Amino acid sequence: MTEIYVDADACPVKDEVLRVAARHGLTVHMVSNQWMRLPDSPLINRVIVSDGFDAADDWIADHTGAGDIAITADIPLAARCLEAGALVMGPGGKPFTPDNIGVALSMRDLNAHLRDTGEIRGGGPSFTRQDRSNFLQALEAAVQAAKRG
Repeated sequence: MTEIYVDADACPVKDEVLRVAARHGLTVHMVSNQWMRLPDSPLINRVIVSDGFDAADDWIADHTGAGDIAITADIPLAARCLEAGALVMGPGGKPFTPDNIGVALSMRDLNAHLRDTGEIRGGGPSFTRQDRSNFLQALEAAVQAAKRG
């Protein structure tokens, strides 16, 4: 049975994940380093990990498998989930695939280097309503694909 794993600490689409999961009767694992307010539901598994570096990522990577769906903006975590056979997407709905994860990792490393050297400053673009809509469509498509096998 498909389960959804959310890298929840900074995830802007938790409500959307819960809505889609409830519609399909799927278990959601909200993984974070701290307690967060979530609705009471037997479909929601609140997982609080230690504050250790990458503790949430390690928990998600250790538990995802083929047919599961992982939601994360963390590109190295996305790569680990893909290796486990999960469908993976970012909070804007962009899927991570075996075909694009290498480029995503390279761009992440390049941008980190450019930030470290002062060539670029600030973060990425702000999260928009369109990103939220794109995510909902992508998650629904991922759930349908996972159900088809």
